[in-house]
Amino acid sequence: MTTTTITNNPDRSRYEMLDAGVVIGQAAYFDDVAGDQVAGQRIFYHTAIDDGYGGRGLAGKLAAQALDETVAAGLRIVPVCPFIKKYLGKHPGYAPNVAAPTPAHLEFLRASLSQRAQRVTR
Repeated sequence: MTTTTITNNPDRSRYEMLDAGVVIGQAAYFDDVAGDQVAGQRIFYHTAIDDGYGGRGLAGKLAAQALDETVAAGLRIVPVCPFIKKYLGKHPGYAPNVAAPTPAHLEFLRASLSQRAQRVTR
């Protein structure tokens, strides 16, 4: 493994972990910028590291940077992703910046994923 880097790719709504420029992991999210019930919140819904890179603590590094940058941006963290939920449970310092998922969050997430899928199939 060479040097890994983590970057926010807002065009793809995800933080990406790269190894020599190749994406090897992601923490996917949606931000609500429409101003409804979940405005000002970042909903994390999927985190993954490629199998060949597992067991090295990389997902934790990815989560830490994604969550730190979310807090720095003034957004609340909404953990729908099981890995992010588990990570937050082990790092209680994030608690003041966490919002428990509600039906409104889940509906926003469903609608956002549906819109993304429609754009991809066009």
